[in-house]
Amino acid sequence: MSVQLINPWTGQAEYRYDYADEMAVERVLQAAAEAWPEWARRDLDSRGVLLKAVAGVLRARREAIAATMGAEMGKLRREALAEIEKSASACDYYAEHAADYLHDGDIATEARRSYVTYEPIGCVFAVMPWNFPIWQVFRFLAPSLMAGNVAVLKHATNVPRCADAIAEVLREAGLPTGVFGVLHIDNDAAARVIGDPRVHAVTLTGSERAGRSVAATAGRHLKKCVLELGGSDPFVVMDDADLDLTIPAAIASRYGNAGQTCIAAKRFIATHGIADAFVERFIDAASELQIGDPALDATTLAPMARADLRDELHAQVMRSLEAGAKLLLGGTPGQGAAHYPATVLDAVAPGTVAYREELFGPVASILRATDEADAIRLANDTQFGLGASVWTADPARGEAVARKLQAGATFVNAIVRSDVRLPFGGTKTSGYGRELAEHGIHEFMNIKTVYVA
Repeated sequence: MSVQLINPWTGQAEYRYDYADEMAVERVLQAAAEAWPEWARRDLDSRGVLLKAVAGVLRARREAIAATMGAEMGKLRREALAEIEKSASACDYYAEHAADYLHDGDIATEARRSYVTYEPIGCVFAVMPWNFPIWQVFRFLAPSLMAGNVAVLKHATNVPRCADAIAEVLREAGLPTGVFGVLHIDNDAAARVIGDPRVHAVTLTGSERAGRSVAATAGRHLKKCVLELGGSDPFVVMDDADLDLTIPAAIASRYGNAGQTCIAAKRFIATHGIADAFVERFIDAASELQIGDPALDATTLAPMARADLRDELHAQVMRSLEAGAKLLLGGTPGQGAAHYPATVLDAVAPGTVAYREELFGPVASILRATDEADAIRLANDTQFGLGASVWTADPARGEAVARKLQAGATFVNAIVRSDVRLPFGGTKTSGYGRELAEHGIHEFMNIKTVYVA
């Protein structure tokens, strides 16, 4: 099968590629199986040297990779460069800190010695999305490689050259053949890969629907999996919030990456005393975003990744308006092949699409709360539980509210983001398992008890 890629800004055909056939899949899986024993035997220092080299190559190739990201999924150049640097920093971090997370841990029992040791489990198969085509990969890859695992990547179908660029970076850095492989395959072939005995675990970042499918397949084959799925993160604005701080953060969280971020603020819950002022200033700031070519520094709102995604988002907006939501800004597909303007919906009530579904694009939903307790209720009234943020002049109050929010990460007076030093993941239908930090590197390891009587 052949796939045609369309530049989301120009609408022009950029590239065509074919899916891998069965022989190509077999070569990649067998190479991973052969590479793993030797890679697992290497000490941490040896693996760390190579991961540091990967970071160096990423930085050296950043302009070319950023251009590829822009052409394939519409990433703003400055956002692409920041993503590449974040990926390189993750490689540096795990090269320097993996030993802190993987040393044997003694546990006092009646034995002469009892302890936990950490062993790699083998080949991790990763199914990754297009919205952060470099970072999403390195978020799992850096800790997995340092743990002694090998990896095979199935990237999203619209970012194949990003996947190939990652493979080339690792080759140039000197990683052995088979330690990392790329498969350009469809979902049916991916299911077969999950079932292959040479694959030992699966990680997915994607939609709830994709998560259910991958988890079911992994479960049938008794494979460990980590799922980072969708989100409809609340951005809770208390009556005492400093709007000079809150508004720029709200705009960045909602409209960065054209709103195509699982942990973007999507539901803005403002309490009664501040709601009108917040909405007025939010609209003013969103109106200033500049639509344009993602390669230009003047552009502050990128196109969406594909025209079909733009059309799906617009349909969600229209259904929300039909159900009683009020359009305050935007709402009409914009210029460019896949552009959608900064859009704001007010009066978003239970039962509307914008209330219950994830809007994966530059659309903000305004919910008005009567007080703090009502804001917490609205924030938790969702099937999702990825991230949440609270904005208040009183950090102690913010922390108390944050502890009541049902999410994998809660931030006070800061936007939700992934940080290599902190565990990342969700609850409810936003998935399970953790990436990053100590928790992330342990996900794909055999946590082994040793008991010496």
